[in-house]
Amino acid sequence: MRIDAYADPGTPDRRGGWRYLAWLVRRQWPRCLAGAVLASVWMVLLAATPYLMARAVDHGLEPGDLGALAGWTGAMVAVGGVNAWLGMMRHRTMTKVRMDANFRTVKVVVAHATRLGAALRAQVGTGEVVTIGVGDVQTISGSLTAVGPGVGAVAAYATVGALMLSVSTRLALVVLLGVPLLAVALGPLMGRLQGRETEYRERQSVLTARIGDLAGGLRVLNGLGGKGLVADAFRRDSGRLREQGYRVGAVTSWIQALGMGLPMLFLALVTWMGARLAAQGRISVGELVSVYGYVVALGWPVAFLIEMGHQLSRGVVAARRVVAFLRLEPAPDEGTREAPAEPSALHDPTSGVRILPGRLTALATSRPSDAIEILDRLGRYTPSDATWGDIPLADIPLPQIRSRILIADPEADLFAGPLSNVIGDEETPVRGAGSVDLRLRRVGATSHNAAADAEQRTGADEWAKLTAAIHAAAAEDIVRALPDGLETPIEAQARNLSGGQRQRVRLARALLTDPEVLLTAEPTSALDAHTEATVADRLKRARKGRTTVLAATSPLLLDRADVVHHLVDGKVAATGTHRELLDTEPGYRALVARDADDGEPAEEGDRAR
Repeated sequence: MRIDAYADPGTPDRRGGWRYLAWLVRRQWPRCLAGAVLASVWMVLLAATPYLMARAVDHGLEPGDLGALAGWTGAMVAVGGVNAWLGMMRHRTMTKVRMDANFRTVKVVVAHATRLGAALRAQVGTGEVVTIGVGDVQTISGSLTAVGPGVGAVAAYATVGALMLSVSTRLALVVLLGVPLLAVALGPLMGRLQGRETEYRERQSVLTARIGDLAGGLRVLNGLGGKGLVADAFRRDSGRLREQGYRVGAVTSWIQALGMGLPMLFLALVTWMGARLAAQGRISVGELVSVYGYVVALGWPVAFLIEMGHQLSRGVVAARRVVAFLRLEPAPDEGTREAPAEPSALHDPTSGVRILPGRLTALATSRPSDAIEILDRLGRYTPSDATWGDIPLADIPLPQIRSRILIADPEADLFAGPLSNVIGDEETPVRGAGSVDLRLRRVGATSHNAAADAEQRTGADEWAKLTAAIHAAAAEDIVRALPDGLETPIEAQARNLSGGQRQRVRLARALLTDPEVLLTAEPTSALDAHTEATVADRLKRARKGRTTVLAATSPLLLDRADVVHHLVDGKVAATGTHRELLDTEPGYRALVARDADDGEPAEEGDRAR
């Protein structure tokens, strides 16, 4: 049964942690069944070895029958060889079980995160998602490896009990009752482990989120002089997490110690009882050897049962966290009215902002958060009374809004891959490594059929849109500076690019989608004045006839806007062109003058580029 990492994972059972683990087993039940059968036969044959040894002693060694001794010894060698192969196949099968559970959980979590979309950050912290992906997925998949050995341990336990009955009823009762008593002794520790593991997991999620926040705002914290204060708080929180980890480790160590110690005491007890029976002549020497062998062989099932309990205790905690994530639901979309068929005005009654179609509109305010809230309302990322035409945005189905209105987040994620993939949807080959020629490699090639011609034309059109978006974002110099041009690998979040380069890559990606309405905040804040002016001019040309809204205070951007709304305390205080407002609004003039004085580019490297 092959593992397909891209197949439909199915619909997970979200009713609880145990039910989710059971769902993972059901989705690959043939593989889990094979693992259980292989593990059962493997452990039963471990118990068969003492039986064969007892026969070799009683029928071959003790009476001096070399033929019988050789026969039983050969049988033990054959069983050992078969068992070695079974052990290898068991391990291979359970590895596939673990991989399937890993891929399946990753797919359902990623699919659900995609379904939540913009509602994800509002409902769950980044640290929780990261911890699920880094820790919980591995824990869940590891717990499923106990399925096969767990079933095998039960089969071996029953087999050893049956074999012991042929030797001594008293010894058989000790064996059959001793293993459940071991489970009873470890039961309270398993429950405590779940509680400690749950608390540790919650603290780990919070601390992971804080690490992400620190990494993202380290430069700002350092500039404000708050890095030391935050570092001390993080040190205290990490110390608490470490202490909680010690508590988890303490419980785990007791489970492992008892898991090793109790079976040894059990072995000593059964061996002592068997030796007394042998001394009394009630069992033979060969049977005494077999008793010792049975109990030793029983050590494997007991160890697997203890390990299974340990792994499942941790796995169900992780599964509960995954299920809690899968239970999150996006905000209900109750829209029943069609969006305006033609480009229409957007209106935000809360602020008084009205966006006319086909215009480049700017929102200028001393508090950037006010402008961002307006953009969120106009893009229906937060509840509001905003309208599109004469239709409330809340009454329009969300897919229609998302297909026509785009908010270009200035901090939007950039995924790893070739630059052409980071900007566009799929990789398109360029003329050559490091080339500044952005044309298709096969633009001049001839084709021999209409299908190839159509495919080539489609590729050329897509490439033309990509290069146009790069040009509009003034990002050609980024392509030229990279060693392999658009084929150059970009790290996650574009860490190998400067802040200004990342900003232009994000802008190019937004322009490539060519939405009917584009909403963006401070798209040029990290650029030098020359590059910013270039972007402003090209952006206006590229978006001619389309609706564009910029939240900005840069005079270079404001001067290119058709309409500027000056906001005070989140409300429209004045509306006009940039030059009209400079002449008539002292507050606007002070705002723009301050930006012109203080607006040094954040990325020094972008001046050189």
